[in-house]
Amino acid sequence: MSWDMRIMKYAFISGIPVSGKSCVAAKVAKTVGVLHIEIDELRKEMSKTPELKKWVMFFWNQDEIEYWKNTDCNQQWENLKNQSEAFWPTVLEKIKRVQKSGKPAIFEGVNLLPHLAAKDLQFPGVVLLGSSLEDIFERNKKEPRWGKAKELQKMEAEGFYNCERPRYKAEAEKYGYQAFTDASEAEKELLKMFHQSA
Repeated sequence: MSWDMRIMKYAFISGIPVSGKSCVAAKVAKTVGVLHIEIDELRKEMSKTPELKKWVMFFWNQDEIEYWKNTDCNQQWENLKNQSEAFWPTVLEKIKRVQKSGKPAIFEGVNLLPHLAAKDLQFPGVVLLGSSLEDIFERNKKEPRWGKAKELQKMEAEGFYNCERPRYKAEAEKYGYQAFTDASEAEKELLKMFHQSA
């Protein structure tokens, strides 16, 4: 996949939860002087639509212990994929609104799956995979995505790293996006996209 980098005003960062996407996007946005659009913030709006509310609340409506014990990696990815595809029309509408405003931006969120980006986005992006299970676990303890108990936070981190990570990586490779384990390397690549030097 190729883009005309001379006119690039937009980029995205996707990847597993608690891998540092928000931090990278915020730093790039500040350095380059562009908007930082957090896709997760659209969930409040989407929860007002019954068909989307079930996906906004999908994970929170589960018994977490049972979910992690009984959901294999393939099903876990299918759940994330189905959620992302349900969200996509709303996400795409938001992206187009920002583009219509003419303001440069970096978009960030777990639901920006490479196969969706490749289909509809005319600008580049990167995928952040996390550097290690230990790092993801530590980050998840500081900003829990779901469970409040340490045991559940570890199960979450294992799901993110062991199940979702290889699938994000495979999609990134399939659709021509660079995947990074090092957040600083992802930041450098995004800065290049906006014609900045790291």
